[in-house]
Amino acid sequence: MLRVAVVGGSGYIGGELIRILLGHPEVELCAATSNRFANRRVDSVHPNLRNVCDLTFTHPEDLGTYDVVFLAVPHLESMKQASGLLKLGDVVIDLTADFRLPDEEVFRRYYKVPHEAPELLGEFVGGLPELHRKELRDADRISVPGCMATAAILALWPVADVGLLEPDVSVDARTGSSGSGASSGPADTHSERANVLRVFAPIGHRHEAEIEQATGLRVTMAATGVDAVRGVQVLCRGRFVGEVDEKLLRTIYREYYGDEPFVRVVAQRRGVYRLPEPKILSGSNFCDVGFALDTAERRLVLIAALDNLVKGGAGNAVQCMNVRFGWPERLGLEFPGLHPN
Repeated sequence: MLRVAVVGGSGYIGGELIRILLGHPEVELCAATSNRFANRRVDSVHPNLRNVCDLTFTHPEDLGTYDVVFLAVPHLESMKQASGLLKLGDVVIDLTADFRLPDEEVFRRYYKVPHEAPELLGEFVGGLPELHRKELRDADRISVPGCMATAAILALWPVADVGLLEPDVSVDARTGSSGSGASSGPADTHSERANVLRVFAPIGHRHEAEIEQATGLRVTMAATGVDAVRGVQVLCRGRFVGEVDEKLLRTIYREYYGDEPFVRVVAQRRGVYRLPEPKILSGSNFCDVGFALDTAERRLVLIAALDNLVKGGAGNAVQCMNVRFGWPERLGLEFPGLHPN
């Protein structure tokens, strides 16, 4: 049994990590930290874990060392505390944005601050098994991508990799309120968030850089908050080159994702859920991808959906751990989602 810890266990991502790790047959969850809730029971903050988790939150200063440490601290905190955090675990899996972009200037442009540990930027392997499985098998420092970036990358990557797309694409992303985290501001109170379709990043969303880095495309991205708690859906619009039809697209996606444990191709002509929709993915580690095309105008819409807290965060991190230690990738991640939900 590997000894694991979650640094930043009181947030939504931290709570999902705790939930998943408690059911993982190959690990022992030894600690979950919180500054605010130190010495309080974990299930007092995450009530879904009542009678499941007997841990109390540990103050970060009281941590020992572990086989695997998951970092679920706020963005920009990992780089500030990197010298100490990286000593806590033989393998460190970071869920913040701090080490996703290896280029210091790109990081500064999108996050508006200089990087505080630039010497470490190139040391983290991208935490997306579908693209980086080989590198993850030997990685001791892993950086999990953002939730909307994960969805867009998985939608775009196959057709970009085979050269089917013109280089300019737009990404229209929609996300539920949990994407703002547990410590949100006045804009995320129920009275302000309910019934909303709020465009909060009309241009220059930070995930643009992650998507460009993974796909080689030129990306413009906008993001909208919707009246849901969990879930991300992206619509990636571009133009294709050459002769393309539905049969070719299905063939490409099946070649890339046919053996993937957590990516499903969903592009059906009938039924309620004909294209990817996050409603049926809550709690699961699946990312559904699909497409629609207009052959006359050479227009292509690539669609993906996932649970932002699972495949968009905690589940993807655990999947990376499974790859790193040679375990089946579905281990601890078997929950299929809910319907109806």
